Amino acid sequence: MAYKERFKVCFCFNRFYRFRETEPPESIRILFQQYSENDIMTIDHLHRFLIEVQGEQNASKDSAQAIFNSSHKHLKFLPRKGFNLDIFIRYLLSDDQNGPLRPLGVHHDMSAPLAHYFLYTSHNTYLTGNQISSNSSIAPIIDALKRGVKVIELDLWPNSKKDDVEVRHGGTLTRPVELIKCLRAIKDNAFSANEYPVVITFEDHLNQTLQAKVAKMVTIMFGELLYRNDAKKLEVFPSPESLKRKILISTKPPKEYLDEESSMEREDSQRQGSSDEEQTQNTYKKKLGATNKVLLDEDEDEDQIFPEYKSLISIHAGKPKGGIDDCLIDTNTVRRLSLSEQELENAVKTHGATIIRFTQRNLLRVYPKGMRLDSSNYDPMLGWTHGAQMVALNMQGHAKFLWIMQGMFRANGGCGYVKKPDFLLPAGNHMVFNPSAPPPVKKFLRVTVYMGEGWARDFRHTHFDRFSPPDFFVKVAIAGVPADEARKQTKAIEDDWLPVWDESFEFSLRVPELAVLRLEALEYDTTGVPDFGGQTCLPISELRNGIRAVPLNDKKGNQYKYVRLLVRFEMRSA
Repeated sequence: MAYKERFKVCFCFNRFYRFRETEPPESIRILFQQYSENDIMTIDHLHRFLIEVQGEQNASKDSAQAIFNSSHKHLKFLPRKGFNLDIFIRYLLSDDQNGPLRPLGVHHDMSAPLAHYFLYTSHNTYLTGNQISSNSSIAPIIDALKRGVKVIELDLWPNSKKDDVEVRHGGTLTRPVELIKCLRAIKDNAFSANEYPVVITFEDHLNQTLQAKVAKMVTIMFGELLYRNDAKKLEVFPSPESLKRKILISTKPPKEYLDEESSMEREDSQRQGSSDEEQTQNTYKKKLGATNKVLLDEDEDEDQIFPEYKSLISIHAGKPKGGIDDCLIDTNTVRRLSLSEQELENAVKTHGATIIRFTQRNLLRVYPKGMRLDSSNYDPMLGWTHGAQMVALNMQGHAKFLWIMQGMFRANGGCGYVKKPDFLLPAGNHMVFNPSAPPPVKKFLRVTVYMGEGWARDFRHTHFDRFSPPDFFVKVAIAGVPADEARKQTKAIEDDWLPVWDESFEFSLRVPELAVLRLEALEYDTTGVPDFGGQTCLPISELRNGIRAVPLNDKKGNQYKYVRLLVRFEMRSA
């Protein structure tokens, strides 16, 4: 494809754009001809295009006029009668007016119990890098909260002087940060993204004296922001709506720390082997248990021994002694259970339906296995498809599983709470969803990748040689239940900063409510390892039909300023 050096420069939607003189995608040219006259798309034509191609059935002529007015404001040479082909393409590539997701804001019912929602959950939130030697800091906590993360994890340990509390990853070389700094960072940023509640999970390795100190510290720091339920175990969790601008503490009641390692954990350690980190923590727990056991032997009423600390806990956590059957017993009161990714993988093989029933009332947190020292992640879909609300991922890493997490929580206005589909909630017919045997195909999704742009302008961030145009191709993948998982890709376009593919792919979806679309641009490399060119993940439940501008992000999920794809989404019922 020829690429000429002469550009037209204009201001369009508050950005510079350089118009090339190569042909646009043929499909786009044909559509423009269908919805224009004498090479001009009038407001009437644009109105019809919005309804018939973009699927915006409620679009009015005022909607079309608003688009035209916005374009005309920034383009002095725009014909007052309508769009020409170039300006039409610029409109299509404008993500502020033509983005891929429906602009619905927070639209899920937020009045149900917390157990009815997926929560945007982080693991070891305080770490800046790997799990073994990186610094602990408030910076990743602040970043997570600003991104809409709603569950923050802090590991509490005595400092070297044993008279204060610090946050670090125990049994490793990670450097600590003071707990008080973490609490202040949470208070200052908890509601920077929105007003829905923030949950802090404490992984507690403290003695009674330091627990009392933490209780005082938390109470003073959060004040009226702290949600309390008078240390009583709940029969049902409150709703996100009722907990707006509240901070909740979730941890194990103090007495349970004295008998930390259940028989299931011992069996798991024997079967899989323990990491150095886990062995160090278990040794510490045994010493801590021996110290505090004397206190409990003198007086079994823990309300008298740990009143301040216990009063903080609004979401009680714990793993009962015994096997998975004991862990999943549904009692009159609700609680939080934590399982490692390996424990979940093993449990769903024989207890999948029981896990889903458990999560209809109780909270399930899933966390990465101890051997993920590089802050890598596991597939969050296994947890979500079994109703787990708190699927905790390492926010320090970057790869497709974290991208899928970011995509899932773009739904519901990005508020950090996504209501679970009805089939994962209590039902009158007592039927339980089976992710391994999902229902028949419900939807078909057709994805057409037309073209890409912006790499030449963002080359400093995308790390491509400015003078050597890349050979881009695009991966199109579905993350979801096993039957919906699929991956396809376009051909590579050689030596072009503005590649045109014009290729279509169709996907069948059995559980579209849980599916996430992943788009990844890559540069073909003769070594076999393609270079990264941008990615995004989108919740299929909120995709807009029609031809849309899809901005791409870097590996960490930060949006590039200019890089985007032009993609058409066509969803139809089976």
